[in-house]
Amino acid sequence: MNPYFKTVLLSSITILLTILLIYFPDAALSASLRGLKMWAEVVFPSLLPFFITAELLLAFGVVKFLGVLFEPIMRPLFNVPGVGSFGWIMGMASGYPTGAKIAARLREEKQLTKLEAERLVAFTNNSSPLFIFGAISIGFFHDVKLGMLLAVCHYLSNMLVGILMRFHGRKAGASEKNPAAKKFYKPSIKAALGSMHRTRLKDGRPIGEILGDSVLQSIKTLIMVGGFIILFSVIIQLLHLVHFSVFIGNIFSALFYFIGIPVHFGEAFFSGLFEITLGATLISQFATDSLLHKSILVSFILGFNGFSIQAQVASILAKTDIRFTPYFFARFLHGLIAAILTVLLYRPLYINRQQTELTSTPAVSENHFWEKAFDILFQNGPLITIFFLSLSFILLLNKKRRDGQ
Repeated sequence: MNPYFKTVLLSSITILLTILLIYFPDAALSASLRGLKMWAEVVFPSLLPFFITAELLLAFGVVKFLGVLFEPIMRPLFNVPGVGSFGWIMGMASGYPTGAKIAARLREEKQLTKLEAERLVAFTNNSSPLFIFGAISIGFFHDVKLGMLLAVCHYLSNMLVGILMRFHGRKAGASEKNPAAKKFYKPSIKAALGSMHRTRLKDGRPIGEILGDSVLQSIKTLIMVGGFIILFSVIIQLLHLVHFSVFIGNIFSALFYFIGIPVHFGEAFFSGLFEITLGATLISQFATDSLLHKSILVSFILGFNGFSIQAQVASILAKTDIRFTPYFFARFLHGLIAAILTVLLYRPLYINRQQTELTSTPAVSENHFWEKAFDILFQNGPLITIFFLSLSFILLLNKKRRDGQ
């Protein structure tokens, strides 16, 4: 893109957004509060423990330990070092944008080359099981069995994306070698423990400082994430008020007509491309004879991540030399493969399960677990958020006081 044209385009979009904020102040405030509530009650308390744990595991060398053990798996499958297994596991457990944060940290520590980091980012930004089962399946669709279908399609398609992305930059990567790539190709507990010990000694910080830095770094990242959630919540609301979402939704409706999906899903799908939660909510509210079409669309937007999450990832990657384009391509690929798998697995994983379950006891038990987990998060989320924000403020003051001495 021409730099001059890019400047004019970005300036025009910003000016237009400012005008809309002035013209619709009440709607903008309402959308901001909605985004803030979601961040404070769910996103912050659910992601903070994983972010802090990731920082501690990096500092204590556990990631190096996993890297040595998982090298024989990660290298042949995904063409990334064994340390990438940590980002893959944490990404699946805690959801986006944990995978991007871990990949960026590994790149900063030179444990990954640029191409290896781009491959890792491409398949480590998943939705968490809590979000798929608790929010979407139970909260929106009130059907826990649908969560099994969505989860299998989501994680399986993501692994397939990782396998396909192993060829990313293969020619260019011939000259870009990671000195630790095949150092411990055969798994060895002794070698893994030695690598972990050396990493901890190399860090050199006392445990108290490691804990404080882990909390501060994690909260800093989550505040950035909260800002993006609020911003995109406002943008989506403004696009709806000026009927732009209706216009684009009609385009998607025309496309859906040719592929056999009900046309009234167009606007909801467009909203989901911006923000997953909003899109899944709108899609679940339509009354249809079959859940297949809803499942296909939700699977796609889960894999695509939504522009809100993509913006969060782009912000995290901007501090490194990791390019955003491979990640964006992988998101589209993830959504497409997940949608295809949903069509193929809808009958064996959803329809057949309904027919074979003669009693509802197992479903009720599973349903109760995810409902309880989600209710606990909603009830205690704001208190957890306020506590850790206060803790980070105290730690920041102490750190500045130490630096000044």
